[in-house]
Amino acid sequence: MSFPQVARHLQTLQHRLQAGGPLPLVYSGSLVRVRGLILEAQGLEASLGERCRISTEQNRSIDAEVVGFNGDHVQLMALGEVQGLTPGSRVHPVPGDIRIPVGPELLGRVLDGNGRPLDGDGALLASSYTTLSTKPINPLGRALVRQPLDVGVRAINALFTVGRGARMGLFAGSGVGKSVLLGMMARNTNADVIIVGLIGERGREVKEFIEDILGVEGRERAVVVAAPADAPALTRIRGARLATAMAEYYRDQGKNVLLLMDSVTRYALALREVALAAGEPPAARGFPPSVFAKLPALVERAGNGPEGGGSITAFYTVLMEGDDQQDPVADNVRAILDGHIVLSRRLAEQGHFPAIDLQASISRVMPAIASPIELRRMQKLKEMQSRYASQQDLIAVGAYTPGADLQLDQAVQAHESIRQFLQQGMHEAVGLTQSRQQLADLMSPYVTQTSSF
Repeated sequence: MSFPQVARHLQTLQHRLQAGGPLPLVYSGSLVRVRGLILEAQGLEASLGERCRISTEQNRSIDAEVVGFNGDHVQLMALGEVQGLTPGSRVHPVPGDIRIPVGPELLGRVLDGNGRPLDGDGALLASSYTTLSTKPINPLGRALVRQPLDVGVRAINALFTVGRGARMGLFAGSGVGKSVLLGMMARNTNADVIIVGLIGERGREVKEFIEDILGVEGRERAVVVAAPADAPALTRIRGARLATAMAEYYRDQGKNVLLLMDSVTRYALALREVALAAGEPPAARGFPPSVFAKLPALVERAGNGPEGGGSITAFYTVLMEGDDQQDPVADNVRAILDGHIVLSRRLAEQGHFPAIDLQASISRVMPAIASPIELRRMQKLKEMQSRYASQQDLIAVGAYTPGADLQLDQAVQAHESIRQFLQQGMHEAVGLTQSRQQLADLMSPYVTQTSSF
């Protein structure tokens, strides 16, 4: 309990004593069972999701959270190491929600999944605080997605234009370039504040992302929340909620926020770990039903605020198991996002970066923020690439005969120019206006102002 909470609690006790009222009772319980990841306590009065503190014989305390009930036993999961626990260890409820430090002082800082500093730059001197639990915005009170957002990546700017306040997914298997693409957008996107949530990443990759991919210029306006793979499942879950809550605070202050979460799949895996440990039966590929209820609850917190206010433009990476787009998490997340960008392992192996699969990717908000001619250019480019891909084997063996198919002739003629247009170096930035103009120059022989499909 923090000092302000203690002061308020003592003040409340003083007022009750002066008024002659009864003092509040604080119930504590005792630890009676440890079963895998689940700790069970009896004699404890606590509600689902409430924080508790367990005292050990070594004068240590371990924070835990209520995740379920088994008869009159309260089931908890620890937020740290559980060494030192003994039968009968006292379990005390911790009143009040978690206070999350926010404000301009946090820009450039790195926090763990519980909101504590990881960067060694001293204590967090925050000017404001928020909580993990926030009230959802009325859907009818949100501003529409009507403004394009420049992310600095030519292929995305021109072909899958992102709207300010949209929620996009980066879908790929491991090692295809998701994190590098996130770093490019973090450095190049025109946003007031960047919130990066590294959930379930390997510890080595956390430092690499901060120093090599995010870089100095990206970190100056960013807050990084890192809950690596070796953190307890509840800490990984809390890290995702913490990053989202911080983004909501800055949005409510009128800021345009870019939220990058890598990855939502590992958030779902942490949810599965907690649910299975609490006894919930598995459903789709081992995922309990509660996981698919909590995914939209997290994603829906991003987006635009009320008209004239701030926004949260979110990118969530989705790790597809075995590059399978029908993976339950990938399939569920795709349905609740405003668009998805699929990265191809085949293109990545050819040294093509960013390895965007044009046919499998889409931006559902692009029709609302792009002109009709820009949409026709995008559609024509995707059509030409699809036509070329369908005949690529014949072209490679020399069986292609020019003149037999006019559209295929166009696709073959423009293929090398399109390939160069789609590629971009990780330290290269291409603005939205420049991206659209380059697409117009590339497609001008094939699309006119009056052409249609």
